[in-house]
Order: sequence, then structure tokens, then C-alpha cells
Amino acid sequence: MTSVPHVPLSGRLNTLVIDSLVEADRALLSPRGELVHGCADALAKTLAALPESVGRVELDMSGVVFMDTAGLELLDLLSGYGRYRGIAVSATAWNDQPRRILELAGLDATDPLHGRSPQPPAPVPTASAVALERAEKLRVLQEEIGQLRRAIASRPLIDQARGVLMATHACTSDQAWDILRETSQRSNTKLHTVAAAVTASATAGGPPLPEDLRDALRTAVSRRPAGAAHS
Repeated sequence: MTSVPHVPLSGRLNTLVIDSLVEADRALLSPRGELVHGCADALAKTLAALPESVGRVELDMSGVVFMDTAGLELLDLLSGYGRYRGIAVSATAWNDQPRRILELAGLDATDPLHGRSPQPPAPVPTASAVALERAEKLRVLQEEIGQLRRAIASRPLIDQARGVLMATHACTSDQAWDILRETSQRSNTKLHTVAAAVTASATAGGPPLPEDLRDALRTAVSRRPAGAAHS
């Protein structure tokens, strides 16, 4: 079962595939790819195809490499399915970035459907070296959380801009990503700002690109290898 194709942050096309194995009354589902827009629909189709005899559904999430807030929708769907059918459901074996998103959402990354992550102990009010080290680690973690949130928020907009460039300049998905990135660098403009401007300029009556972005985009497009075909 496969969701709608999407373009990950790495610039590679990567669809979500859900492998299923039914043994007696147990269904083991193994999603592979990314939990983004459309992933809940893919899971819904997979669950609908399971035999009525299934009394437990287990998701092995070790094959998931990226997750945005759509992954939380998938968990809500799975939880609701379990309540509706009156059966046990679980989603375990989370790794890397998806695990981090669960932690940021306050969920137990070991078993997000059955508990929330434990609250960290209150810091000891002392100016000791240990307390200072903990404060620095907290600051670094907060910066990481901010970066993850910005990446998740800007991802759909960047995907839209890549689609505009693919249609306008007959380039591949990877080339559209390179064009956006080079335009951002040449104009000294944040990537999500470039993506927003490109997307807005493609709408009916939308504002034209600012001159600096237009010049940077024209240069980036001209540097694309000749003879590239639309993917």
C-alpha cells in the first residue's frame, strides 16, 4: 500500500510503503519511507484490507526515516481504529528524527500510543559546574527543537515551490531543489522565503518576484545542465 509520492528534505523522491504480514490473529505492519501528507490515508487503506479475524495490530516503525506532524495524524488514526475494533494496537521501534518528533510532542517514543514521556526532574538551584553544564545542554536542545519546528513548517511550501519550478522550467525534482537552494544562496535570502515568493508569483494575479530573487533565479536556472527532462 503506497501513499502519494512526495519529495523529502534530502531532495530524493521517497514514497511511503506499508508491508503487512498476518499471522493467526496478529497483523504486523512495517511502514517504510516518510510520514508526511497522505500517510494516514495509506494506513487507513491497509487497515481496511485486514481480515476481520485480526485481534492485534503492531506497527514496526524502524523503516520510517522522516516524520512531520502528519505522523501524529497516523497515530491518531491507529488509536481510533483500535478503539473502534476493540483490539490492541501499537507502534514501536522508532528511530532518529521521527523519535525526536515524538519526544517534542511530549509522547513516549518507546510506545507513543500508551503514555506520555516522563517529565524531567526539576533542576537543582545551584551554580555548580554540573548545573551550568545542564543549562548549556538545555540551550542546545532548545535550538535543535527550533530548527526541527522550522523545517517541518516550511516543508510543504518548499515542495510547492519545487513543483512550480518543475512545471515552469521542465526540470527534475532534484534540479528544482538545487535551483531553489542556489537562488537562496545567491540572493542571501532564507530558503523558505524564496519558496514563498516563487509559489506566490505562480498564482493568478500573484506578485512578481523581487528583482534580486528574479536575477538569482535566472542565474540558477541557466546553470542547470542542458537537455534535462521533466521527471
